[in-house]
Amino acid sequence: QAVAMGCEEAVLIWDPAFDGSDALGITHILAQAIQKIGAVDLVLFGKQAIDGDSGLVPAGVARRLGWPLMSYVARIDELSAPQISVTRALEQGRQSVTSRLPAVITVVKEINEPRYPSFMNIRKASKLPIPVWDAAGTGVDVGKVGRANAAAQWIKVFAPPARTGNVELINGDSPQAIAAALADKLMADKVI
Repeated sequence: QAVAMGCEEAVLIWDPAFDGSDALGITHILAQAIQKIGAVDLVLFGKQAIDGDSGLVPAGVARRLGWPLMSYVARIDELSAPQISVTRALEQGRQSVTSRLPAVITVVKEINEPRYPSFMNIRKASKLPIPVWDAAGTGVDVGKVGRANAAAQWIKVFAPPARTGNVELINGDSPQAIAAALADKLMADKVI
């Protein structure tokens, strides 16, 4: 999909030895692959993965590479070697940060408007050969990865039970009328 959206190259990093790796193992795998690529100035990650949801991998990769990490990046303000300036989205506001390159950043959803690949680009991308880098090809120490070497083990993954409750919609002719009706309801229920 990334190639269909404009990436020039893609690599699949896969080896049966990687199965069951925890965040620590994944940081080792990715750092080794990045080092194999060579002259990398910037590594982008999402805020967190949807499997473990820990957000540990970007920090671990930055640590293994010895590079600075900037998290929750909402905007890249300037990217000009040897530095990068970004705006971070924090709960209490925004923060401008400048760092040296190479660096690792994690981005939040508002970093950009999603692009959708065209049908022609999807077809072109499907024909592109994607090389597979395994443990031996990336220099990954298989004694540091995989289920047998994971410091954390998944015991059980499950969805929480569905919650039930009553929903009451408050209607009105204007936002002021709706706000007044909501305030009346909250006072009647002794919430405020």
